[in-house]
Amino acid sequence: MKKAELVFIPLPGVSHLASTVEAAKLLLQRDCRLSATFLIMRFPNDDIIEAYTKEISTPSLRIISIPEQDISPGSETYLFDLIESQVPSMRNVLSELLQKSSDRIAGIVLDLFCSRFVDVADELGIPSYIFFTSSASALGLFTHLTSLKFDHNLDLTQFENSEAELSVPCVSIKVPAKVLPAFSVRTGPLTERAFDCFKRFFKVKGFLINTFYELESYAIRSLSNGKLPKVYPIGPVLNLHHQIGSSEGRSDEDEIKKWLDIQPNSSVVFLCFGSRAGLEVPQLKEVASALERSGYRFLLSIRKPPPQGKFRPTDYEDFDGVLPEGFLERTKGRGKLIGWAPQMEVLSHAAVGGFVSHCGWNSTLESVWCGIPVATFPMYAEQQLNAFQLVKEYGMAEAIRVDYVKDDRMDSEAEVVGSEEIEVAIRRLMEAEGSGGVREKVRRMQKESRLALEEGGSSYNAQISFIEDVIKNVD
Repeated sequence: MKKAELVFIPLPGVSHLASTVEAAKLLLQRDCRLSATFLIMRFPNDDIIEAYTKEISTPSLRIISIPEQDISPGSETYLFDLIESQVPSMRNVLSELLQKSSDRIAGIVLDLFCSRFVDVADELGIPSYIFFTSSASALGLFTHLTSLKFDHNLDLTQFENSEAELSVPCVSIKVPAKVLPAFSVRTGPLTERAFDCFKRFFKVKGFLINTFYELESYAIRSLSNGKLPKVYPIGPVLNLHHQIGSSEGRSDEDEIKKWLDIQPNSSVVFLCFGSRAGLEVPQLKEVASALERSGYRFLLSIRKPPPQGKFRPTDYEDFDGVLPEGFLERTKGRGKLIGWAPQMEVLSHAAVGGFVSHCGWNSTLESVWCGIPVATFPMYAEQQLNAFQLVKEYGMAEAIRVDYVKDDRMDSEAEVVGSEEIEVAIRRLMEAEGSGGVREKVRRMQKESRLALEEGGSSYNAQISFIEDVIKNVD
């Protein structure tokens, strides 16, 4: 029997690729009429992605590697340059699939940054969809800013470092300009390429979104009533069983688990800043001082910021030189320092009671799934919006900052958040109990996140709706 084939083109970054793979697996589990093919681009010398894709290939989930292009990784627009360079290869591969595939191509599912390939899909007569790896609110914000910029000719640079507040259709309260993504309120090639990407959102047939109705009901209703194509909130899509880590300098998962096993329940604060972020030494010392003074047990994942032209942080060879003098000795027995962290395993451990996070969307969903409250320390992209909503709109997090930005430009020194501010937030986080408090709200949403994926749940129904719609494309 011929199946309806979905062709996925994910971003080769770890967090985007893993969630896209898990989304495809969910859909394949829901309906045996589907098959999936992944067209995999790669960053230069990326052994992690290569190893991961070898592990996930199955008869119903096929992997096709796209030849690497010689694109210099030093440019701020490297990601979009890489995608543009792959247009001819994608056109050729998709044309061959149309001619030779044993299944019928029902649609192409693109990462949000890969909307350039919508034009290729249109040329070939293939319906296109976007798998949006962030929140429904972020999708609403990006498209709202795009409309302001192009339909209303609004100069968005007026909002850089502004105290203004904006009405955004997908957010139920006013949004401070300071939590807008930094690239959206600047000038330059990266800003122009990003908005060119967002303009194509209006050309696709629908959006799969890694969220669930109960978490973002206001945003989902707003998107469903607007100018955008149909939205399918199918999440939380989580990588529960296979953590993608660094093959070099990776911390020993067994050692981390053994340490957590001997800690009291809900006593450990876990600090981790994502697959792309590494703290500069001055900021790392402030975090360490806050942990020491707080008196709480802690598991701290710290990594070097990536060097110029690289995409991932690396592990420190020696922690002594980047921490306050004597810190390791003074906190011996109640704290543990690691490099790469098996984040989902840590968050699901009974000893963990709080999570200091950069508020990337995958990490946000993982904290909700595990029922662990967050203290917000956003770095880049849409993380400031995520942090703001978690604290101010949903009441599900404590704020270290909601508008901190890890500056990616070299023309200014990065701001350093002081240890006192961090310590106070950690204390609030670990003491967050009581009726209507942060911890209780997160635990209630934890239950909702699991019910959403069960048969008859909101996300289950959205998955079925999407499947029925794409199968109609080949009927």
